[in-house]
Amino acid sequence: MNQGVIAIVGRPNVGKSTIFNRIVGSRVSIVEDTPGVTRDRLYAKANWLSTPIRIIDTGGIQLQDQPYQEEIRAQVQIAINEADVILMVTDGKTGVHDDDFYIASMLQRQSKPVVLAVNMIDDSTRLMNIYEFYSLGIGDPIAVSGLHGVGIGDLLDACIAHFPKEMSNELHEGVRIAVIGEPNVGKSSLVNAILKENRSIVSNTQGTTRDAVDTAFEHNGRPYVIVDTAGIRKRGKVYESIEKYSVLRAMRAIEDCDVALFLIDAEAGIRDQDKHVAGYAHEAGKPIVIVVNKWDAIKKDDKTMNRYTEKVRNEFNYLSYAPIVFVSAKTGQRVENLIDMVDRVHENSTRRIPTNVLNEVIIDAQVSFPAPTRNGKRFRIYYATQVSVAPPTFVLSCNDPKLMHFSYQRFIENELRKSFEFEGTPIHIIVRKKVSE
Repeated sequence: MNQGVIAIVGRPNVGKSTIFNRIVGSRVSIVEDTPGVTRDRLYAKANWLSTPIRIIDTGGIQLQDQPYQEEIRAQVQIAINEADVILMVTDGKTGVHDDDFYIASMLQRQSKPVVLAVNMIDDSTRLMNIYEFYSLGIGDPIAVSGLHGVGIGDLLDACIAHFPKEMSNELHEGVRIAVIGEPNVGKSSLVNAILKENRSIVSNTQGTTRDAVDTAFEHNGRPYVIVDTAGIRKRGKVYESIEKYSVLRAMRAIEDCDVALFLIDAEAGIRDQDKHVAGYAHEAGKPIVIVVNKWDAIKKDDKTMNRYTEKVRNEFNYLSYAPIVFVSAKTGQRVENLIDMVDRVHENSTRRIPTNVLNEVIIDAQVSFPAPTRNGKRFRIYYATQVSVAPPTFVLSCNDPKLMHFSYQRFIENELRKSFEFEGTPIHIIVRKKVSE
């Protein structure tokens, strides 16, 4: 199901972040919390009464010129462009402020619905304060306390009521593939090569200029959606607002995808920024296929591919689980293999291991290679269970989580990969102390 987007705006120190934290941390299921493309925006996913929501927290807007105000206003505008609903937060303790009128006037010029929250209504004596906020002219104020959680449910209900009714799942059917990478590595060319090969385009939906583009298609009778994202640069090198917006859309495409195809330009070689791009998908727990594009332009001998593979493995040691495919979007070389690889890593990311089989592997691993002692104590795993997929996540019940060294956790992960097919997908391991009966 598509996620409605709520952008929280307001002047400084009215409790925007408190409300943001309340929404994503109380009575909701936190999916992921990711810093945005700049320091002044924060993005998170949540659910409210089975409705998926994406929240954007923004910096405080002020009428008076202050340091970074121009940048903050530009970032707020990006968040507004992204949002389905604007949540304006005000301070019911101090009352209506000139900055509130300025922000309300700015929002009235937007084509987005606005929900007005009067925060810090922490007791009944302040409840009467909300009526003066009608003077802002942006609708009925809703009394809330972000600190205590009062009125947050009503606030979310009001926001969700403005979500587009036509939000559909049509383009979300099938495996979602995000094609990611730096600018000019051949992402669009690869997408075109894949679609030309399959010849069965169902629909095309394009957003704003330099936006991510979703294309639904079929391959061997199975539905897919491939997303051609804008190139992601290092955050410090993202200047123009429209480019910031396209980077935001690319990051959203990564969050929403089932598999990421991470492109490297074989001619340009591996650049430092490639590591940042791949890191987004890795940190999001997405299955990854490393695609070395423009392979036709490389002068080769019988060892070229092995040398390049070794170089990729050395530069991206945290992606040791990701398969590498050498392709040419220009000539179509090996492009036909990519969808089969996508299917494989997607299946691996959703693989569930029976608990009894999982524990046999864990026991054998500890017998063959016991954890080293620390302060006279040895780390022991009593029981293991898989709690989720995409990515596969395992909880290890142990004697003392503090005794587990990162190297032993890596050993356990390697044993899981040796015993089960997890190529292409990250694995998450959570270590918890055994609960005494």
